[in-house]
Amino acid sequence: MRVEIDEQSGFCFGVVRAISEAEGALQSGAIASLGDIVHNRVEVQRLEAMGLRTISHDEIPTIAGQRMLIRAHGEPPKTYDLAKEYGIEIKDATCPVVAALQRKVKAAYESMSEVGGTVVIFGKRGHAEVVGLTGQVDENAVVVECEEDLQSVDFSCPIYFLSQTTQSIEKFNHLAALMRERLASEEMLTVDDTICRRVSSREEHLRDFSRKHDVVIFVCGRKSSNGKVLYNVCLGANPRTYNIEERSELKEEWFEGAESVGICGATSTPKWLMQEVAEAITEIVKK
Repeated sequence: MRVEIDEQSGFCFGVVRAISEAEGALQSGAIASLGDIVHNRVEVQRLEAMGLRTISHDEIPTIAGQRMLIRAHGEPPKTYDLAKEYGIEIKDATCPVVAALQRKVKAAYESMSEVGGTVVIFGKRGHAEVVGLTGQVDENAVVVECEEDLQSVDFSCPIYFLSQTTQSIEKFNHLAALMRERLASEEMLTVDDTICRRVSSREEHLRDFSRKHDVVIFVCGRKSSNGKVLYNVCLGANPRTYNIEERSELKEEWFEGAESVGICGATSTPKWLMQEVAEAITEIVKK
């Protein structure tokens, strides 16, 4: 049986940069990451074994005078203010794409404030990136995850529509189309597609990759928002797609009658983990 690892899967630029920043910082002593540095439990455990400590926002006061890493997802301004209050040195690994989006959200809010409009963000509520985005404007933005959420949007005033960087382009465009239908005029809607193309370009590629294999194993952490989107892309192209976090979750019956297996993952999935999964599959089919 042929086992292939998708060459385009794995860490995106922002995650690679954040992990590199963490590894570099650890060479000169302990540092705490504010939240999981990446939404992949296995990779987080690897870095914690090197000395990285993961803390919550409530624990920020406990590292007064020490160092703290801001992960690729970014943070709202109040986090930086709190760190300054406690004399914490910040190592900022916010993805440049996310940082640019944060500035866009602020600018959008300023423009909408002048005309009594609303900023609407397509994203997952509670996701670290979205929390960082809404925090730029003191939570004065509406977050929508699906069509039903549009009920919370006031369509009597102008709307500036943006997106979390790792969302689906297809769903973003669908929501934008629905907004146009509900507004009195098309001029009332500003659509700013802020989805990261380094992420979104993987969707069509993964559809093709999934179709050419009998079985697809999608590897990603349970907390990965991008992972959920890309897993569903693979599942839509190949019903024999299975989502795992690590090799121990593989099941022998998944590979019955299969001549080829494709292994792929999210932007938060390390290459070394996909390689481990490939080796485990090879062992399973040899039995």
